[in-house]
Amino acid sequence: MKHLELDIHNVYPFLSEEEINAKTKEAADANAALHNKTRAGKEALGWVNLPEEISENHVQEITKIADDLKSKTDAVVVVGIGGSYLGARAVIEALSDNFSHLKTNEYPEIFYAGHNLSEDYLSELREVLANKSWGIVVISKSGTTTEPGIAFRVLKKDIEEQFGKEEAQSRIIAITDKEKGALRQLADNEGYDSFVIPDDVGGRYSVLTPVGLVPIAIAGYDIAQLVAGAKDFRKNTLPEIANENNPPQLYAIIRNILYKKSKTIENLINYEPRLGFFAEWWKQLYGESEGKQEKGIYPSSATFTTDLHSKGQFIQEGSRNIFETLISITSPDKKLTIPNDPDNLDNLNYLAGKRIDEVNKKVELGTQIAHIDGGVPNIKLEIPQLNEYHLGELIYFFEKACGISGYLMNINPFNQPGVEAYKKNMFALLGKPGFEEETKKIRKRLE
Repeated sequence: MKHLELDIHNVYPFLSEEEINAKTKEAADANAALHNKTRAGKEALGWVNLPEEISENHVQEITKIADDLKSKTDAVVVVGIGGSYLGARAVIEALSDNFSHLKTNEYPEIFYAGHNLSEDYLSELREVLANKSWGIVVISKSGTTTEPGIAFRVLKKDIEEQFGKEEAQSRIIAITDKEKGALRQLADNEGYDSFVIPDDVGGRYSVLTPVGLVPIAIAGYDIAQLVAGAKDFRKNTLPEIANENNPPQLYAIIRNILYKKSKTIENLINYEPRLGFFAEWWKQLYGESEGKQEKGIYPSSATFTTDLHSKGQFIQEGSRNIFETLISITSPDKKLTIPNDPDNLDNLNYLAGKRIDEVNKKVELGTQIAHIDGGVPNIKLEIPQLNEYHLGELIYFFEKACGISGYLMNINPFNQPGVEAYKKNMFALLGKPGFEEETKKIRKRLE
């Protein structure tokens, strides 16, 4: 079986083999620190060996409860924000038909709530659910995070009114802390099926825990294969493996060297629209892990060829602080050739008989060459096919590289102290109990 491959030959115009070799020991030491839990954030490293530790029984338990909810619903709302929903949504949308929402499907349609505070969004979602047989997967470590807390309060009331309290209890799955928190207490009191968010796995690294696996299973995808891809790929990431055979370690080294050469924006590129939300997951992973102490590479993303018609000019000739990481898929799922047109008014007959993917790949290669010529280093990740197994590889690749990269920047890649600033202001402005002094200060500031 072919696996994920890292191609770095298009970074050599911008850095040397000697520079990479000079970073090898430092990167291997950072990698070892992840396994040995010897540096900052060691309490949040459960994800490192997680693929090895997910048992067949655990997968079967998740699958059984997911099947039960699937059997009684045609729609399921995943309530969560940040790492509590992005990983699941990234995988589900990557594996879904682009137009699945307009087709008859064997599995429930997945909706999302609690990831914004738009009154219109939640109201419109409720209108859709009123005509469906639906369920909820609510994901929150504490149960008190504002956005999912509000959404769940509203949707819980709706589902109980629509189906009755007892039936509603069988349509709600809670994923939360093992012992404490508002959602844990509610799940125990109401008798919801529930799963545990491990204490040693942070939200942005949690896609291979029930946080990601439960929604993905409900959507009808093979979580055993997702886990298998991550498990097999993990073997290629151990610190004793040399750079050329250790893709995440090599990727982390190259990012660090480019960062020190003032390449401070990384553009994650794909040519498959279904990877759009995978990029959103990746942006949280790297942005929240590296963006602290006035350090970090800013994570951006684009879907080509679409964004070549909007961002292409800037990438080619704008500020030269960008590098790109391309996710390339060897083989698409479908086959479609370009027909011949007798009139040829569009002058495209030279492409007749070619597969659209062949054209897409030539655009991919031509764009790489153009951007390299324009001063934009290019890293390429290639997976054979967009399926559960290779997404498992890709997820673990980025997680492991992120941990190494953070340590190379001399930061803790597993905390997020800056996220609390907006929350304190929000609580003060809303008059949350316990924030009386902050409320006085912020109101005075706004006078």
